[in-house]
Amino acid sequence: MKVIVTGTVGLDKQPYLEEVRQRAYDDHRGLEIFHVGEMMYAEAPDVADGRILDVSLARLQSLRRSVFKDVLSQAEKSENIIINTHATFRWRHGLFPAFDFDLLAKLDADMYICLIDNVDTLHARLERDHQINHSLKDLLVWREEETLATELMMKGCSLKRSVKKKPARFFLQARGHKLSTSEMVYRMIFTPEVPKAYISFPMTHVADMPEILKEIDVFRHEIADHLVVFDPADLEEQQLYADALKASENGQRVMEIEVLNQILRFDIAELLSVGSDFHAQIYARDFMLIDQADMIISYIPQMPNGKPGLSSGVERELQHAHEGGKDVYIIWRPDTEPSPFVTETATKVVKSSQELIGYFEERGFINKQQGGKQASLF
Repeated sequence: MKVIVTGTVGLDKQPYLEEVRQRAYDDHRGLEIFHVGEMMYAEAPDVADGRILDVSLARLQSLRRSVFKDVLSQAEKSENIIINTHATFRWRHGLFPAFDFDLLAKLDADMYICLIDNVDTLHARLERDHQINHSLKDLLVWREEETLATELMMKGCSLKRSVKKKPARFFLQARGHKLSTSEMVYRMIFTPEVPKAYISFPMTHVADMPEILKEIDVFRHEIADHLVVFDPADLEEQQLYADALKASENGQRVMEIEVLNQILRFDIAELLSVGSDFHAQIYARDFMLIDQADMIISYIPQMPNGKPGLSSGVERELQHAHEGGKDVYIIWRPDTEPSPFVTETATKVVKSSQELIGYFEERGFINKQQGGKQASLF
């Protein structure tokens, strides 16, 4: 399996991908990772750490092509490889590409993964590691550009792919902080037969309900133990906007938050000005995650008043998945019966995660339990 992993500067992809390598090592699988940025610094010892993007575009392109030719040569010796690179740069030179179609086409990768992260976390890493202070708007736009460019990279480099090979795939994956998304990347590479699920659940209107949040967290981990999971909660920028809105109502002009063990100061007006961007990206991104999954699994809790916790966002996600031909599984926790608008578009409605996992075992989607302990998927 040949995999290209992209993502903007500030994602700190190297340690993340080393987790994937360690997971492969623990499972006695070979995996070679080429960190293009690190290799470029090795080829240009006169360039100080963190300053590679400050060199001229001509030299940057020459370094990149030289390094990638080395990658192509070495990649022939390994069965499984990950190339850690970028699709775009948004730097002092403005916006410019970070790859060459002709060289990538020779690699003929099987999978392209674009990693993304919360905008405040990106801001913190860029300020800490690169002394770059992009605006939040710049970072949001750059994230969209990187995502689109990676998808176009996949399409452009796969035009002449042999019909004997499976089509190359593009995936968007949040770096994640609550679930181990590096484990998901490992599964995508080494066990592509494991089903991929978008998990859906109410978020905003249960934010102040700790018992329901605990239920949802248990659900998220139970499903992630068995499938490749795309989890919308791996990006939590809606909360950043909500906190800014509350601070504004209290008359604050500046908001301080702790990110990666450092205190960041954000101008409230700037946070509020990108609110529509947050919302638009959440809307588009969640639909993209559904489209790249095999199924949607939605958890509907029972609210304190006894009513179903079926938010408008969850309803829209279920409808989008159904119209996209995806399997739709619903874990219905309320005592009341679900409406026909739920049951008529669902592949199956169950009462618990355990019941759904049992159903998947019966259908052969995942391995059955052995000795009371979940058998390895791998």
